[in-house]
Amino acid sequence: MASRATDVPSTGAVIRLSPRSAQLIHLGAQGLLRRSTRKARRGDVVPTIARMGVLQIDTINVVARSPYMVLFSRLGPYANDWLDDALAEGRIAECWAHEACFVPATEFRWHRDYRSGRAGHWAHRSAERTYAEARIDMEALLDRIRREGPLRAADFEREGTGTKGWWGWKPEKRWLEAWFALGRLMVARRDRFQRVYDLSERVVAAWPEPPTSGTLDEATVRRHFIVESVRALGIAKARWIADYFRLKPRVTDDELAPLVADGTLSRVEVDGWSDAAYVHREHGDLLAEGARNALRASRTTLLSPFDPVVWDRARALELFGFEYTIECYTPAAKRKYGYYALPILHRGRLIGRVDAKAHRQSGMFQVIGIWLEDGVQASVPVVQGVAEAISTCAAWHGTPRVVVERGQPRGLAALVQAALDA
Repeated sequence: MASRATDVPSTGAVIRLSPRSAQLIHLGAQGLLRRSTRKARRGDVVPTIARMGVLQIDTINVVARSPYMVLFSRLGPYANDWLDDALAEGRIAECWAHEACFVPATEFRWHRDYRSGRAGHWAHRSAERTYAEARIDMEALLDRIRREGPLRAADFEREGTGTKGWWGWKPEKRWLEAWFALGRLMVARRDRFQRVYDLSERVVAAWPEPPTSGTLDEATVRRHFIVESVRALGIAKARWIADYFRLKPRVTDDELAPLVADGTLSRVEVDGWSDAAYVHREHGDLLAEGARNALRASRTTLLSPFDPVVWDRARALELFGFEYTIECYTPAAKRKYGYYALPILHRGRLIGRVDAKAHRQSGMFQVIGIWLEDGVQASVPVVQGVAEAISTCAAWHGTPRVVVERGQPRGLAALVQAALDA
């Protein structure tokens, strides 16, 4: 969807939106509003990441690793190696942002230069402690990479593994990650999703467009990330903004006032919201359509638990009324929905969740359970939409045989299975 700042109402009156329009502006900005009109192409990967600003990395592989799943939700079926190739070719980079994320290479220097905000990130605090404890060993590891070239953690052989520190990693893995968090190492590429580390200066020197040298001042970088957060979110309350790029301190309405005054942002009101909301000028068309209640949603898909739409649980609850917890970190006996339940996005609403597992060797996509939110009826459009979303996801995995085991409300599993088998 193209965006035109000139589409913003210009009468000087306060722009008012319905809560529904606010939801759809957010989804439009995130690339989740409408069904795709064509098959995904290799060249779509980097613009899709740029649209979101960041693509969070997580390694859980019950269905698909999160970065691949987030792209699937927007692009539909595509080849996973397109993302891998974009990293190896220097069109995207890995860094600490919201959490560990892929970002467009053109944005990397902003993340590199965001010093004070990143100093408060848990990864940086851990890296500093690790360096203080193992300075000599870490310097030796860095020197080995300097001499030998890019290396994986697996290239550092050791009898047994360390148990102290991040996730019980062996010391060399913790040291590699510490150097990565501190900026001395970067990820040159991934081999079967394993990071291959090299000196940062060598990684960026090989990019098609290496980042410029010099350091931007912190106020300029903070302003950039505030503006980028609002752009990526489509519509945002001030208190939602800091989470997107982990800014500190939190963003306030007073801090946003100059951005409204210079036309970068529009301040709007949403019915039922006590806080003001903000829309980036890039989304002038979305705002104009939203003000007329003319936005429509047609996409149905499954979302990763680490999708930007739901990673801020408080925002998802405020914006969509969707209470979401990822339960892989919850003891099995206390789980309500399952280990890795995926939110269901249906025509602009978060209507439920699917707990699934892809059995790649047998070609089966196991739907352990489907739950619809209270008040969502198992209507024909809902059932068909959910079945199509599951079927498309399963086929993308190479697990086309779908088995639905249970559902809520009663009878939902049978209805979805019948739609899948039709």
